[in-house]
Amino acid sequence: MKFTKMHGIGNDYVYVNCFEETVEDPSRTAIAVSDRHFGIGSDGLILIKPSDVADGKMEMYNADGSQGAMCGNGIRCVAKYMYDHGITDKTSISVETKSGIKYLDLTVKDGKVTEVRVNMGAPVFRAADIPVLTEKEQVVDEPVQAAGKTWRITCVSMGNPHAVTYIDDVKNLDIEKVGPEFENHAMFPDRVNTEFARVIDRRTVEMRVWERGSGETLACGTGACATAVASIANGYTEDEVTVKLLGGDLKIFWDRKENTVYMTGSATTVFDGEIEL
Repeated sequence: MKFTKMHGIGNDYVYVNCFEETVEDPSRTAIAVSDRHFGIGSDGLILIKPSDVADGKMEMYNADGSQGAMCGNGIRCVAKYMYDHGITDKTSISVETKSGIKYLDLTVKDGKVTEVRVNMGAPVFRAADIPVLTEKEQVVDEPVQAAGKTWRITCVSMGNPHAVTYIDDVKNLDIEKVGPEFENHAMFPDRVNTEFARVIDRRTVEMRVWERGSGETLACGTGACATAVASIANGYTEDEVTVKLLGGDLKIFWDRKENTVYMTGSATTVFDGEIEL
């Protein structure tokens, strides 16, 4: 199987061009290629496929083989791959995902895509649609018990479920202990991605993320969007926020008139290769 290793600010995936390749068992393949000792090493597998309704289709699988609906860092790399490899020659494209069609604007320098702005759609606060098991219509700054203490969380879906909580010390958090407690909490029937955030100022937030099915990653695009939206909803920041992740920065803008979230960030090719599965 031919593949390309790519990352969006450190959130790395193995990409397969399914215009040319066939992956018979994506879940099993994701587990194999993601292993950082016995495989290629990645946060998961993303298949780039033809689409009947868009310029291309993104199908993503986490490192544990579970299928995800959407990946903000991943979709930027999909756009870069499609342009750099001649699948499209357009600088404004559409990509079909499990959470709907996303629209992307590409910045091109010397014939290669360097940055991508993604229309991430509308944030979802309705608890039942995220989903979150609660009697409340929304979960905004609500208490929850996890890992032996009380946290205050704001829940939002950006195509997949997120719980955002604010803490004083992001860097020294024992995320390996706390992350799984949130991911597998009874109130999240589909599990959840958890963002541990600290507001630096009205335009800047730092965060670490525990992704369901993958553990801690260097970056999460939908998580950065969820963190920005939660920060705005709680009145902590302006509508345009720089989210600082372990792998780099993402610029998030929530256009509240349109109720649309835009994410801008880099996309990077690491190497091409071939693996025998």
